[in-house]
Amino acid sequence: MSVDTHTVKKIASLARIATSDEEAARLAPELGNILGWIEQLGEVDTSGIEPMTAVIPNTLRLRDDVINADPLTGGDIRDELMANAPQAEHGFFTVPKVIE
Repeated sequence: MSVDTHTVKKIASLARIATSDEEAARLAPELGNILGWIEQLGEVDTSGIEPMTAVIPNTLRLRDDVINADPLTGGDIRDELMANAPQAEHGFFTVPKVIE
């Protein structure tokens, strides 16, 4: 795919990047080469390849999601928290509507 200077100027305008005519002329072949490389990657057969999120396998180390009943360290103090709220309904903070 070939990219001309008009296309480069349009992309720069959409990205709100100021470019001169000389910069656009210099960038056009570079963007064309990048798009050609992307087209070349599209020709690779990846039918038997599983999608990856990282190069090395890793697992998330998560802790159990439990409520700590000790009032000094948090948890199970809803009534005390709601006593400080300017407005509360059904155990939740009530805030004014900001989007109409």
